[in-house]
Amino acid sequence: MRRQFTAILLVLAMLVSLCAMMTMTSCGPQQLTEFEMPEEGYDGSAVTITFYHTMGSNLSEVLDYYIVEFNKLYPNITIQHTQVGGYDDVRQQISTELMAKNHPNMAYCYPDHVALYNTAMAVVTLDDLINSTVEVERADGTVEIMGLTDEQKADFIEGYYNEGKQFGDGKMYTMPLSKSTEVFYYNKTFFDQHNLQVPKTWDELEALCAQIKAIDPTCIPLGYDSEANWFITMCEQLGSDYTSANEPHFIFDNQTNRDFVAKFRDWYQKGYVTTQEILGAYTSSLFTTIDGTRSYMSIGSSAGATHQRPTADTTGKYPFEVGIAPIPQVNPEEPKAISQGPSLCIFKKDNPQEVIASWLFVKFLTTNVDFQAEFSMASGYVPVIKSVAEHPTYKNFLDSADGGSKIAALSAKVCMEQVDSYYTSPAFNGSSVARDQVGLLMKDCFKSTETNVTEMIKKRFEQAVRECEYQIS
Repeated sequence: MRRQFTAILLVLAMLVSLCAMMTMTSCGPQQLTEFEMPEEGYDGSAVTITFYHTMGSNLSEVLDYYIVEFNKLYPNITIQHTQVGGYDDVRQQISTELMAKNHPNMAYCYPDHVALYNTAMAVVTLDDLINSTVEVERADGTVEIMGLTDEQKADFIEGYYNEGKQFGDGKMYTMPLSKSTEVFYYNKTFFDQHNLQVPKTWDELEALCAQIKAIDPTCIPLGYDSEANWFITMCEQLGSDYTSANEPHFIFDNQTNRDFVAKFRDWYQKGYVTTQEILGAYTSSLFTTIDGTRSYMSIGSSAGATHQRPTADTTGKYPFEVGIAPIPQVNPEEPKAISQGPSLCIFKKDNPQEVIASWLFVKFLTTNVDFQAEFSMASGYVPVIKSVAEHPTYKNFLDSADGGSKIAALSAKVCMEQVDSYYTSPAFNGSSVARDQVGLLMKDCFKSTETNVTEMIKKRFEQAVRECEYQIS
Protein backbone atom coordinates (compact mmCIF):
# COMPACT_ATOMS: atom_id res chain seq x y z
CA MET A 1 0.00 0.00 0.00
CA ARG A 2 2.85 2.41 0.88
CA ARG A 3 4.50 1.68 -2.48
CA GLN A 4 1.22 2.43 -4.32
CA PHE A 5 0.72 5.65 -2.35
CA THR A 6 4.29 6.80 -3.12
CA ALA A 7 3.73 6.07 -6.81
CA ILE A 8 0.51 8.12 -6.78
CA LEU A 9 2.30 11.05 -5.15
CA LEU A 10 5.07 10.88 -7.75
CA VAL A 11 2.55 10.89 -10.60
CA LEU A 12 0.70 13.84 -9.08
CA ALA A 13 3.95 15.77 -8.63
CA MET A 14 4.93 15.08 -12.22
CA LEU A 15 1.50 16.21 -13.45
CA VAL A 16 1.83 19.48 -11.54
CA SER A 17 5.27 20.07 -13.03
CA LEU A 18 4.07 19.08 -16.49
CA CYS A 19 1.08 21.41 -16.34
CA ALA A 20 3.34 24.25 -15.24
CA MET A 21 5.79 23.56 -18.04
CA MET A 22 3.00 23.39 -20.60
CA THR A 23 1.82 26.76 -19.32
CA MET A 24 5.34 28.10 -19.84
CA THR A 25 5.24 27.16 -23.51
CA SER A 26 2.13 29.27 -24.04
CA CYS A 27 3.22 32.39 -22.17
CA GLY A 28 5.25 34.14 -24.88
CA PRO A 29 7.94 36.04 -22.91
CA GLN A 30 8.50 33.12 -20.51
CA GLN A 31 9.18 30.67 -23.31
CA LEU A 32 12.84 29.76 -23.74
CA THR A 33 14.07 30.78 -27.19
CA GLU A 34 15.81 28.48 -29.63
CA PHE A 35 19.58 28.45 -29.18
CA GLU A 36 21.50 30.31 -31.86
CA MET A 37 25.28 29.83 -31.79
CA PRO A 38 27.26 33.06 -32.14
CA GLU A 39 29.44 33.27 -35.24
CA GLU A 40 32.60 33.47 -33.10
CA GLY A 41 31.65 30.28 -31.22
CA TYR A 42 33.39 30.02 -27.84
CA ASP A 43 34.68 33.44 -26.77
CA GLY A 44 36.63 32.25 -23.72
CA SER A 45 34.53 34.15 -21.20
CA ALA A 46 34.22 32.81 -17.67
CA VAL A 47 31.12 30.67 -17.16
CA THR A 48 29.92 28.19 -14.56
CA ILE A 49 28.21 25.00 -15.72
CA THR A 50 25.93 23.02 -13.40
CA PHE A 51 25.59 19.30 -14.00
CA TYR A 52 23.03 16.98 -12.36
CA HIS A 53 23.73 13.23 -12.27
CA THR A 54 23.32 10.10 -10.16
CA MET A 55 26.99 9.20 -9.65
CA GLY A 56 28.17 7.74 -6.35
CA SER A 57 31.47 8.66 -4.76
CA ASN A 58 33.58 6.29 -6.86
CA LEU A 59 32.33 7.70 -10.16
CA SER A 60 32.42 11.28 -8.87
CA GLU A 61 36.12 10.80 -8.15
CA VAL A 62 36.67 9.76 -11.77
CA LEU A 63 34.65 12.76 -12.96
CA ASP A 64 36.59 15.16 -10.71
CA TYR A 65 39.90 13.95 -12.12
CA TYR A 66 38.77 14.55 -15.69
CA ILE A 67 37.27 17.94 -14.84
CA VAL A 68 40.82 18.94 -13.90
CA GLU A 69 42.00 17.61 -17.28
CA PHE A 70 39.23 19.52 -19.04
CA ASN A 71 40.17 22.73 -17.23
CA LYS A 72 43.72 22.44 -18.53
CA LEU A 73 42.13 23.05 -21.94
CA TYR A 74 39.34 25.41 -20.85
CA PRO A 75 40.34 27.11 -17.56
CA ASN A 76 37.48 29.65 -17.73
CA ILE A 77 34.78 26.96 -17.66
CA THR A 78 33.89 25.97 -14.08
CA ILE A 79 32.04 22.66 -13.73
CA GLN A 80 29.85 22.24 -10.65
CA HIS A 81 28.32 18.78 -10.47
CA THR A 82 25.73 17.42 -8.05
CA GLN A 83 24.39 13.95 -7.33
CA VAL A 84 20.58 14.15 -7.27
CA GLY A 85 19.46 10.75 -6.00
CA GLY A 86 18.35 8.34 -8.73
CA TYR A 87 17.24 8.94 -12.31
CA ASP A 88 13.64 9.70 -11.32
CA ASP A 89 14.90 12.21 -8.75
CA VAL A 90 16.91 14.01 -11.43
CA ARG A 91 13.83 14.16 -13.66
CA GLN A 92 11.58 15.43 -10.88
CA GLN A 93 13.99 18.11 -9.64
CA ILE A 94 14.63 19.46 -13.13
CA SER A 95 10.90 19.42 -13.92
CA THR A 96 10.33 21.60 -10.85
CA GLU A 97 13.28 23.91 -11.51
CA LEU A 98 12.25 24.54 -15.11
CA MET A 99 9.24 26.45 -13.80
CA ALA A 100 11.54 28.98 -12.11
CA LYS A 101 14.18 28.86 -14.86
CA ASN A 102 16.86 27.86 -12.33
CA HIS A 103 17.49 24.48 -13.94
CA PRO A 104 21.00 23.10 -14.53
CA ASN A 105 23.03 23.48 -17.70
CA MET A 106 23.26 19.75 -18.34
CA ALA A 107 22.07 16.49 -16.82
CA TYR A 108 21.93 12.73 -16.93
CA CYS A 109 18.84 11.74 -18.86
CA TYR A 110 16.77 9.01 -20.42
CA PRO A 111 14.74 9.63 -23.59
CA ASP A 112 11.40 10.01 -21.80
CA HIS A 113 12.97 12.63 -19.50
CA VAL A 114 13.97 14.70 -22.51
CA ALA A 115 10.50 14.35 -24.01
CA LEU A 116 9.06 15.70 -20.74
CA TYR A 117 11.50 18.63 -20.60
CA ASN A 118 10.61 19.48 -24.17
CA THR A 119 7.04 20.24 -23.20
CA ALA A 120 8.77 23.46 -22.09
CA MET A 121 11.05 23.50 -25.16
CA ALA A 122 13.92 23.39 -22.68
CA VAL A 123 16.49 21.09 -24.31
CA VAL A 124 19.05 22.25 -26.85
CA THR A 125 19.14 20.41 -30.16
CA LEU A 126 22.75 19.47 -30.76
CA ASP A 127 22.93 19.21 -34.56
CA ASP A 128 24.47 22.65 -35.14
CA LEU A 129 27.03 22.04 -32.40
CA ILE A 130 27.87 18.55 -33.63
CA ASN A 131 28.34 19.77 -37.19
CA SER A 132 30.09 23.06 -36.37
CA THR A 133 33.48 23.62 -38.04
CA VAL A 134 34.21 26.78 -36.02
CA GLU A 135 37.71 26.49 -34.58
CA VAL A 136 38.33 26.79 -30.85
CA GLU A 137 41.76 27.61 -29.44
CA ARG A 138 42.46 25.82 -26.19
CA ALA A 139 44.65 26.97 -23.31
CA ASP A 140 47.45 24.55 -24.24
CA GLY A 141 47.76 26.23 -27.64
CA THR A 142 46.08 23.46 -29.61
CA VAL A 143 43.05 24.02 -31.82
CA GLU A 144 39.94 21.87 -32.25
CA ILE A 145 36.75 22.36 -34.16
CA MET A 146 33.62 22.99 -32.13
CA GLY A 147 31.84 19.97 -33.52
CA LEU A 148 32.70 16.34 -34.03
CA THR A 149 35.09 15.18 -36.72
CA ASP A 150 33.98 12.45 -39.11
CA GLU A 151 36.30 10.07 -37.26
CA GLN A 152 34.71 10.93 -33.91
CA LYS A 153 31.20 10.43 -35.27
CA ALA A 154 32.16 7.05 -36.75
CA ASP A 155 33.73 5.98 -33.45
CA PHE A 156 30.42 6.04 -31.57
CA ILE A 157 28.58 2.75 -31.25
CA GLU A 158 25.74 3.42 -33.65
CA GLY A 159 22.86 2.17 -31.53
CA TYR A 160 23.98 4.28 -28.57
CA TYR A 161 24.49 7.41 -30.67
CA ASN A 162 21.16 7.09 -32.47
CA GLU A 163 19.26 7.16 -29.18
CA GLY A 164 19.76 10.92 -29.26
CA LYS A 165 17.47 11.34 -32.25
CA GLN A 166 14.53 9.11 -31.37
CA PHE A 167 12.10 11.99 -30.83
CA GLY A 168 10.21 12.02 -34.12
CA ASP A 169 11.74 15.13 -35.70
CA GLY A 170 15.13 13.69 -36.71
CA LYS A 171 17.04 16.15 -34.52
CA MET A 172 19.75 15.20 -32.01
CA TYR A 173 18.87 15.96 -28.38
CA THR A 174 21.30 13.85 -26.35
CA MET A 175 24.78 12.34 -26.41
CA PRO A 176 25.46 8.89 -24.95
CA LEU A 177 27.70 8.79 -21.86
CA SER A 178 27.77 5.19 -20.66
CA LYS A 179 25.53 2.31 -21.59
CA SER A 180 24.36 -1.16 -20.69
CA THR A 181 22.21 -3.84 -22.25
CA GLU A 182 20.66 -7.15 -21.28
CA VAL A 183 22.80 -10.27 -21.31
CA PHE A 184 22.24 -13.97 -20.69
CA TYR A 185 23.89 -15.24 -17.48
CA TYR A 186 24.18 -19.00 -17.01
CA ASN A 187 25.63 -21.43 -14.50
CA LYS A 188 28.60 -22.59 -16.58
CA THR A 189 29.57 -25.25 -14.08
CA PHE A 190 26.10 -26.81 -14.29
CA PHE A 191 26.04 -26.47 -18.10
CA ASP A 192 29.41 -28.19 -18.43
CA GLN A 193 28.44 -30.95 -16.02
CA HIS A 194 25.29 -31.80 -18.00
CA ASN A 195 26.64 -31.02 -21.48
CA LEU A 196 24.10 -28.22 -22.04
CA GLN A 197 24.47 -25.72 -24.87
CA VAL A 198 23.98 -21.97 -24.59
CA PRO A 199 20.80 -21.13 -26.57
CA LYS A 200 20.94 -18.75 -29.52
CA THR A 201 17.18 -18.62 -30.13
CA TRP A 202 14.05 -18.51 -27.97
CA ASP A 203 13.00 -21.94 -29.28
CA GLU A 204 16.35 -23.35 -28.17
CA LEU A 205 15.87 -21.70 -24.78
CA GLU A 206 12.44 -23.30 -24.39
CA ALA A 207 13.89 -26.75 -25.11
CA LEU A 208 16.74 -26.04 -22.70
CA CYS A 209 14.31 -25.09 -19.92
CA ALA A 210 12.61 -28.45 -20.37
CA GLN A 211 15.99 -30.22 -20.14
CA ILE A 212 16.96 -28.38 -16.97
CA LYS A 213 13.55 -28.96 -15.40
CA ALA A 214 14.01 -32.68 -16.01
CA ILE A 215 17.41 -32.60 -14.28
CA ASP A 216 16.20 -30.51 -11.33
CA PRO A 217 12.38 -30.63 -11.00
CA THR A 218 12.40 -28.18 -8.07
CA CYS A 219 14.12 -25.39 -9.98
CA ILE A 220 12.82 -22.47 -12.01
CA PRO A 221 15.31 -22.70 -14.89
CA LEU A 222 15.17 -19.04 -16.00
CA GLY A 223 14.80 -15.69 -14.32
CA TYR A 224 14.09 -12.57 -16.42
CA ASP A 225 14.43 -9.31 -14.52
CA SER A 226 12.44 -6.91 -16.69
CA GLU A 227 9.09 -7.87 -18.15
CA ALA A 228 9.00 -4.54 -20.00
CA ASN A 229 12.39 -5.11 -21.63
CA TRP A 230 11.32 -8.62 -22.62
CA PHE A 231 8.19 -7.31 -24.34
CA ILE A 232 9.96 -4.43 -26.10
CA THR A 233 12.86 -6.62 -27.22
CA MET A 234 10.50 -9.19 -28.71
CA CYS A 235 8.77 -6.44 -30.68
CA GLU A 236 12.13 -5.33 -32.03
CA GLN A 237 13.33 -8.84 -32.84
CA LEU A 238 10.05 -9.71 -34.55
CA GLY A 239 9.78 -6.40 -36.39
CA SER A 240 6.45 -5.84 -34.67
CA ASP A 241 4.91 -2.50 -33.66
CA TYR A 242 5.46 -1.18 -30.13
CA THR A 243 5.21 2.63 -29.99
CA SER A 244 5.57 5.59 -32.33
CA ALA A 245 7.01 9.04 -31.69
CA ASN A 246 4.03 10.39 -33.64
CA GLU A 247 0.36 9.80 -32.90
CA PRO A 248 -1.03 7.27 -32.42
CA HIS A 249 1.75 6.52 -29.95
CA PHE A 250 0.62 3.18 -28.53
CA ILE A 251 0.51 0.61 -31.33
CA PHE A 252 1.55 -2.57 -29.53
CA ASP A 253 -1.88 -4.27 -29.60
CA ASN A 254 -1.45 -6.68 -32.50
CA GLN A 255 -1.60 -10.43 -33.08
CA THR A 256 2.16 -10.93 -33.27
CA ASN A 257 2.63 -9.45 -29.82
CA ARG A 258 -0.33 -11.30 -28.33
CA ASP A 259 1.16 -14.55 -29.66
CA PHE A 260 4.54 -14.14 -27.98
CA VAL A 261 2.91 -13.16 -24.69
CA ALA A 262 0.82 -16.35 -24.90
CA LYS A 263 3.96 -18.37 -25.60
CA PHE A 264 5.88 -17.00 -22.64
CA ARG A 265 2.82 -17.32 -20.42
CA ASP A 266 2.95 -21.03 -21.23
CA TRP A 267 6.58 -21.07 -20.10
CA TYR A 268 5.56 -19.52 -16.79
CA GLN A 269 2.70 -21.96 -16.31
CA LYS A 270 5.15 -24.86 -16.87
CA GLY A 271 7.50 -23.47 -14.24
CA TYR A 272 10.21 -22.57 -16.75
CA VAL A 273 10.51 -18.88 -15.90
CA THR A 274 9.84 -16.18 -13.34
CA THR A 275 10.29 -12.42 -13.44
CA GLN A 276 11.30 -9.67 -11.05
CA GLU A 277 7.76 -8.41 -10.44
CA ILE A 278 6.36 -11.89 -9.94
CA LEU A 279 9.22 -12.97 -7.68
CA GLY A 280 9.23 -9.70 -5.76
CA ALA A 281 13.01 -9.37 -6.10
CA TYR A 282 15.72 -9.36 -8.72
CA THR A 283 15.88 -12.83 -10.22
CA SER A 284 19.63 -12.91 -9.53
CA SER A 285 18.56 -13.94 -6.02
CA LEU A 286 17.51 -17.30 -7.47
CA PHE A 287 20.48 -17.56 -9.79
CA THR A 288 23.12 -17.01 -7.12
CA THR A 289 21.63 -19.24 -4.45
CA ILE A 290 22.91 -22.73 -3.79
CA ASP A 291 20.09 -23.77 -1.44
CA GLY A 292 16.37 -24.32 -2.04
CA THR A 293 14.60 -23.21 -5.22
CA ARG A 294 17.14 -21.92 -7.68
CA SER A 295 17.62 -21.01 -11.32
CA TYR A 296 20.44 -21.82 -13.71
CA MET A 297 19.90 -18.95 -16.15
CA SER A 298 19.21 -15.26 -15.68
CA ILE A 299 18.58 -12.40 -18.12
CA GLY A 300 19.43 -9.03 -16.64
CA SER A 301 21.44 -5.86 -16.98
CA SER A 302 25.02 -6.13 -18.14
CA ALA A 303 25.86 -3.44 -15.56
CA GLY A 304 24.69 -5.73 -12.75
CA ALA A 305 27.13 -8.55 -13.44
CA THR A 306 28.60 -8.60 -9.93
CA HIS A 307 25.10 -9.22 -8.55
CA GLN A 308 24.83 -12.34 -10.74
CA ARG A 309 27.86 -13.92 -9.08
CA PRO A 310 27.45 -16.26 -6.08
CA THR A 311 29.15 -15.45 -2.81
CA ALA A 312 32.68 -16.81 -2.49
CA ASP A 313 33.64 -19.03 0.42
CA THR A 314 36.28 -18.15 3.01
CA THR A 315 39.05 -19.23 0.63
CA GLY A 316 37.78 -16.94 -2.13
CA LYS A 317 36.42 -19.79 -4.22
CA TYR A 318 33.02 -19.37 -5.90
CA PRO A 319 30.43 -22.19 -5.72
CA PHE A 320 30.09 -22.13 -9.50
CA GLU A 321 31.46 -20.30 -12.53
CA VAL A 322 29.19 -17.85 -14.33
CA GLY A 323 29.04 -17.73 -18.11
CA ILE A 324 27.72 -14.72 -20.03
CA ALA A 325 26.36 -14.63 -23.58
CA PRO A 326 24.07 -12.44 -25.69
CA ILE A 327 20.35 -12.89 -25.08
CA PRO A 328 18.44 -15.34 -27.32
CA GLN A 329 17.18 -14.05 -30.65
CA VAL A 330 14.34 -14.61 -33.09
CA ASN A 331 16.93 -14.44 -35.87
CA PRO A 332 20.57 -14.77 -34.73
CA GLU A 333 21.69 -13.35 -38.08
CA GLU A 334 19.98 -10.04 -37.25
CA PRO A 335 20.42 -9.73 -33.47
CA LYS A 336 18.69 -7.05 -31.41
CA ALA A 337 19.55 -6.04 -27.85
CA ILE A 338 18.21 -3.10 -25.88
CA SER A 339 20.26 0.06 -25.27
CA GLN A 340 20.08 1.34 -21.69
CA GLY A 341 22.07 3.66 -19.44
CA PRO A 342 22.42 7.43 -19.06
CA SER A 343 22.89 10.00 -21.80
CA LEU A 344 23.59 13.72 -21.48
CA CYS A 345 21.33 16.60 -22.46
CA ILE A 346 22.04 20.33 -22.49
CA PHE A 347 19.46 22.91 -21.43
CA LYS A 348 18.81 26.26 -23.06
CA LYS A 349 20.14 29.33 -21.29
CA ASP A 350 20.00 33.07 -21.94
CA ASN A 351 23.80 33.21 -22.17
CA PRO A 352 24.84 31.28 -25.31
CA GLN A 353 28.34 30.85 -23.92
CA GLU A 354 26.93 28.56 -21.22
CA VAL A 355 25.44 26.32 -23.90
CA ILE A 356 28.71 26.25 -25.85
CA ALA A 357 30.73 25.52 -22.71
CA SER A 358 28.32 22.71 -21.80
CA TRP A 359 28.74 21.24 -25.27
CA LEU A 360 32.54 21.38 -25.05
CA PHE A 361 32.36 19.45 -21.77
CA VAL A 362 29.88 16.90 -23.17
CA LYS A 363 32.11 16.43 -26.19
CA PHE A 364 35.13 15.94 -23.91
CA LEU A 365 33.41 13.26 -21.80
CA THR A 366 31.92 11.32 -24.70
CA THR A 367 34.94 11.30 -27.01
CA ASN A 368 37.83 11.10 -24.52
CA VAL A 369 39.11 7.53 -24.71
CA ASP A 370 40.85 7.66 -21.32
CA PHE A 371 37.71 8.91 -19.55
CA GLN A 372 35.46 6.41 -21.30
CA ALA A 373 37.78 3.55 -20.34
CA GLU A 374 38.15 4.52 -16.70
CA PHE A 375 34.48 5.44 -16.22
CA SER A 376 33.41 2.11 -17.71
CA MET A 377 35.66 0.06 -15.46
CA ALA A 378 34.48 1.98 -12.38
CA SER A 379 30.76 1.92 -13.22
CA GLY A 380 30.14 -1.50 -14.78
CA TYR A 381 28.64 0.22 -17.82
CA VAL A 382 30.25 -0.06 -21.23
CA PRO A 383 31.97 2.70 -23.23
CA VAL A 384 30.04 4.44 -25.99
CA ILE A 385 32.97 4.65 -28.42
CA LYS A 386 34.51 1.66 -30.18
CA SER A 387 38.13 2.79 -29.90
CA VAL A 388 38.12 2.16 -26.15
CA ALA A 389 38.42 -1.56 -26.91
CA GLU A 390 42.01 -0.89 -28.01
CA HIS A 391 42.89 1.32 -25.04
CA PRO A 392 45.77 -0.54 -23.27
CA THR A 393 44.23 -0.42 -19.79
CA TYR A 394 40.76 -1.31 -21.00
CA LYS A 395 42.09 -4.04 -23.27
CA ASN A 396 43.86 -5.60 -20.28
CA PHE A 397 40.60 -5.30 -18.37
CA LEU A 398 38.73 -7.22 -21.07
CA ASP A 399 41.52 -9.78 -21.43
CA SER A 400 41.27 -10.54 -17.70
CA ALA A 401 37.58 -11.47 -17.98
CA ASP A 402 36.32 -14.57 -16.22
CA GLY A 403 33.15 -15.88 -14.57
CA GLY A 404 34.35 -15.16 -11.04
CA SER A 405 36.27 -12.18 -9.67
CA LYS A 406 36.46 -10.54 -13.12
CA ILE A 407 32.82 -11.02 -14.06
CA ALA A 408 32.28 -7.30 -14.75
CA ALA A 409 34.97 -7.51 -17.43
CA LEU A 410 33.30 -10.59 -18.91
CA SER A 411 29.98 -8.74 -19.11
CA ALA A 412 31.62 -5.74 -20.78
CA LYS A 413 33.39 -8.01 -23.23
CA VAL A 414 30.10 -9.57 -24.34
CA CYS A 415 28.59 -6.10 -24.75
CA MET A 416 31.51 -4.87 -26.84
CA GLU A 417 31.26 -7.92 -29.10
CA GLN A 418 27.67 -7.11 -30.10
CA VAL A 419 27.99 -3.42 -30.92
CA ASP A 420 25.83 -3.76 -34.02
CA SER A 421 22.87 -5.22 -32.10
CA TYR A 422 21.69 -2.26 -30.07
CA TYR A 423 18.33 -0.60 -30.62
CA THR A 424 16.33 2.16 -28.97
CA SER A 425 12.59 2.81 -28.89
CA PRO A 426 10.83 6.03 -29.97
CA ALA A 427 10.80 8.73 -27.30
CA PHE A 428 7.85 11.01 -26.56
CA ASN A 429 6.17 12.49 -23.53
CA GLY A 430 4.55 9.38 -22.09
CA SER A 431 6.82 6.75 -23.60
CA SER A 432 7.69 5.54 -20.10
CA VAL A 433 3.98 4.88 -19.54
CA ALA A 434 4.08 2.31 -22.35
CA ARG A 435 7.03 0.59 -20.69
CA ASP A 436 5.13 0.36 -17.41
CA GLN A 437 1.96 -0.94 -19.02
CA VAL A 438 3.52 -3.66 -21.19
CA GLY A 439 5.48 -4.83 -18.15
CA LEU A 440 2.28 -5.09 -16.12
CA LEU A 441 0.58 -6.76 -19.07
CA MET A 442 3.21 -9.50 -19.15
CA LYS A 443 2.95 -10.12 -15.41
CA ASP A 444 -0.85 -10.17 -15.38
CA CYS A 445 -1.10 -12.51 -18.37
CA PHE A 446 1.45 -14.90 -16.88
CA LYS A 447 -0.37 -15.13 -13.56
CA SER A 448 -3.95 -15.13 -14.83
CA THR A 449 -6.03 -18.21 -14.02
CA GLU A 450 -8.74 -17.48 -16.60
CA THR A 451 -9.55 -20.50 -18.75
CA ASN A 452 -10.04 -18.62 -22.03
CA VAL A 453 -6.41 -17.54 -22.43
CA THR A 454 -6.83 -16.02 -25.88
CA GLU A 455 -9.67 -13.76 -24.77
CA MET A 456 -7.89 -12.85 -21.54
CA ILE A 457 -4.75 -11.74 -23.41
CA LYS A 458 -6.80 -9.78 -25.94
CA LYS A 459 -8.63 -7.88 -23.20
CA ARG A 460 -5.40 -7.23 -21.30
CA PHE A 461 -3.79 -5.67 -24.39
CA GLU A 462 -6.82 -3.46 -24.98
CA GLN A 463 -6.77 -2.40 -21.34
CA ALA A 464 -3.04 -1.54 -21.51
CA VAL A 465 -3.54 0.69 -24.55
CA ARG A 466 -6.49 2.46 -22.89
CA GLU A 467 -4.45 3.04 -19.74
CA CYS A 468 -1.56 4.49 -21.76
CA GLU A 469 -3.88 6.87 -23.59
CA TYR A 470 -5.63 7.85 -20.35
CA GLN A 471 -2.39 8.63 -18.53
CA ILE A 472 -1.13 11.06 -21.17
CA SER A 473 -4.49 12.58 -22.12
